[in-house]
Amino acid sequence: MKIGVDVMGGDFAPDVVIEGAVDSLQHLSAADELVLIGDEKSILGKLNDLNIEPSHFRIVPTTQVIEMGDAPAKAFSQKPDSSIAVGYRLLRLKGIDGFCSAGNTGAMLVGATYNVAVIPGVLRPALATILPAIDGRNSVILDVGLNPDTKPEVLVQYGILGSLFARYVLEISNPRVRLLNIGEEESKGTPAVKAAYDLMKNNPSINFEGNIEANSLFREAMADVIVCDGFVGNVMLKQTEAFYHIYKERNLKDSFFDRLDFESIGGTPVVGINANVVIGHGISKRKAIMNMILQTWAVVHVNLAQKIREAI
Repeated sequence: MKIGVDVMGGDFAPDVVIEGAVDSLQHLSAADELVLIGDEKSILGKLNDLNIEPSHFRIVPTTQVIEMGDAPAKAFSQKPDSSIAVGYRLLRLKGIDGFCSAGNTGAMLVGATYNVAVIPGVLRPALATILPAIDGRNSVILDVGLNPDTKPEVLVQYGILGSLFARYVLEISNPRVRLLNIGEEESKGTPAVKAAYDLMKNNPSINFEGNIEANSLFREAMADVIVCDGFVGNVMLKQTEAFYHIYKERNLKDSFFDRLDFESIGGTPVVGINANVVIGHGISKRKAIMNMILQTWAVVHVNLAQKIREAI
């Protein structure tokens, strides 16, 4: 398996990306290859500082960087030798099996949409992330930021995409799907959410169990797949990050709250495109980069993009 890593992506790149890549080696097999994409001088210099032989990696040199503040579409087209553009080119040409970056999210989404393309039949791709529950289980929630205003039929398809993620990545045989809403009653919610409820309950390809309220999230896993639009999902995700930071600042210690740390998850897979792509948080440091790489390995290992393509 060949995993491409954008060395130049993120607020603390390239050093922390290289450190995270080095840390991930102990979790990968000899058959796995990490492809470091970025400034060759920086990569070799950092590996030398860490006393790591460059032969542990394949290095693909680039000369340009898409900065965090760059306009995504413009930067992607005007910087063809950037680490993000080269990574997607390798992905399209099958030079790598998966690609991950903590860099410019917009540029990553531009590359995902226009370079490897959306799977035919998928209405809108989504960002999916893991949601831990206090009973030790994990569920998946989507969308968490890609599509802030979503039509009912797209929400239904998120239920299908999330079910495939839960089945193949989380190894849940018959994932339970719930729709995030302001109440459990069928009559609650916006017109789009109520219409999605009607479509979901009549869709035999979804194990739909109704609405779920936000105060039921993180509890004993009531759902394996939680569906919402990208606006709601992103607000929920960032609120979770805020609570985690408060917890850390107060020097509290609890094994469940430790699982809310985004660094333990690493990144969010883009589901619904023709390749396995994971996007990390821009503030990712060493641990988060390592877990972003390992999560990329997980979705490539089950060939999630192919599974979705076959199902859709």
